[in-house]
Amino acid sequence: MNVQSLLQMNTIFISILIESLPFILLGVLISGIIQMFVSEEMIAKILPKNPILSVLSAIGAGVFFLACECGIVPITRRLIAKGVPLSAAIAFMLSAPILNPIVLFSTYIAFGNSWSMVFYRGGIAFLVVLIIACTLSFQFKTNQLKQEHIEHIHQHKLTFKDKISGMFKHSIEEFFSVGKYLIIGALLAAAIQTFLKTSLLLEIGQGKLSGNAVMMALSYVMSLCSQADAFVASSFRSTFSPSSLVAFLVFGAMFDIKNTIMLLGTFKTKFVLCLMAYIFISVLGLTLLFIS
Repeated sequence: MNVQSLLQMNTIFISILIESLPFILLGVLISGIIQMFVSEEMIAKILPKNPILSVLSAIGAGVFFLACECGIVPITRRLIAKGVPLSAAIAFMLSAPILNPIVLFSTYIAFGNSWSMVFYRGGIAFLVVLIIACTLSFQFKTNQLKQEHIEHIHQHKLTFKDKISGMFKHSIEEFFSVGKYLIIGALLAAAIQTFLKTSLLLEIGQGKLSGNAVMMALSYVMSLCSQADAFVASSFRSTFSPSSLVAFLVFGAMFDIKNTIMLLGTFKTKFVLCLMAYIFISVLGLTLLFIS
């Protein structure tokens, strides 16, 4: 470890924070809005009773929601606390950072105006979300939040001014709650990017299976924002297969170091580990199966 390495780590750390903070701020603000303006009764009326339809509705909502994998965590926590089923909430959390139009358009531009990578990324992501949501609905019957206590707001007794004040209060509390996990995750990602030799990973990932696994590990370590990861993935086109590139694009947008730390601060450890394992297996299997 030398001064140059520490400066490089510091640069990466700051860049990750700058990249993530706008989405965190947006996420905690929306979380505050949900807390104060959306009641359990409203969610019960809007969300379909059928588990499959509720998951599909959540994916549809995610498509039109511009968020990264970090900013979506506080929103997901608030939705679950308001009574949204775990499977639907996780479907929303996983789909929003990867299926929204900005991410798909950036993929189109990054790969030279090619629709094939857009369809591969969107299609594999959609299948992964469906598999994960269905699996979770059978395995976990409770909300899996670390804080089981749910704060109920009697909205009919509050004035509009009270709700606005409460919204900002909850947003600030949420920001400091998830912000510390973002800092820890960004610091870990910066340290690993600085001291882990990328050339070693590239040497390992020469086979079809190993190539996909290595690119998924690389996406996890690099902790890129989903709006920008396609441009990084396109730089590996001469080194890795389309299957490996899609694995990089799908897994990294759903799981990376910084949002792992945030999820561990929000959900029970067993649930987070299961979620990570299911996503890894699903992405690896589907990319190997459908993309040559």
